Amino acid sequence: MPRTHGVELLDVHRLSLAETAAPPLSPDERTAMDRLWEESVRANPNLFDGPVVACASLAWEAPHHLAVSWVRTTFRHHVLRRVMGSAAWLPSLFVAVVQPADDGRLMVGRMSPVTVAPGRWQLPGGSVEPPEGDGPLDEAALRGHAARELVEETGLDTPPEDLSLWLVTRGATGNVGVLFSAPSRPASFLRERFADLAAAEEHPEFDRIAFVRSASELGGPLVDYLEPVVRRCGAVGSDHAHVLRERSGLHDAPVGGAPGPGETRPARA
Repeated sequence: MPRTHGVELLDVHRLSLAETAAPPLSPDERTAMDRLWEESVRANPNLFDGPVVACASLAWEAPHHLAVSWVRTTFRHHVLRRVMGSAAWLPSLFVAVVQPADDGRLMVGRMSPVTVAPGRWQLPGGSVEPPEGDGPLDEAALRGHAARELVEETGLDTPPEDLSLWLVTRGATGNVGVLFSAPSRPASFLRERFADLAAAEEHPEFDRIAFVRSASELGGPLVDYLEPVVRRCGAVGSDHAHVLRERSGLHDAPVGGAPGPGETRPARA
């Protein structure tokens, strides 16, 4: 299983998701969580305590078939990772979109000042929200969520059925990401869609986009999965169909237990 700077790339062709109960909070954990959350909001008023999905465990059901156990929680639960010995803390689960330009470069975005991570470069995407009512949280739902994040952050309206499951990442701090690949588009078209969005939005989640073949081309902080994902895309060339087929460098390995802490999403929904 490839690992770069603590980031794992999991070769997943199929996902199964099942809801489970959240670990109970002790009175001391709840008190510490609320205190840390209030401190975090004072430091960054853009934080938003909305509903979100956390990842309880990962396990291989079969080769390339990954089972994800998830729980309903809110963003404030992420601060439990700062409470030593907390048994109630779980990492986040997010989706992201690998959007190549037709010249083989990968589109990335820089988080704007109104988000929880100003200046950080990452793929379009965000934390997964729990389904409403009795709606399912399955691979199709994640694909739809990824399509919504893509249009909200870049202006690119891509039908969910045009997104293909590509990789699952587990970050250096344990955040779990489901990455979908999108059909390649001309860089000029992608820039035009983003410019239209930026002109229409008062507070866009990305303040700029870039097209790169190497993460070293970017200045500023990077989300932990970005460097190995950009390198992975570059290793298989500019042919998008080949990107989807080329998985031979990844291998299944036992995955189990609760991963480490996850990234939170931008403050805006």
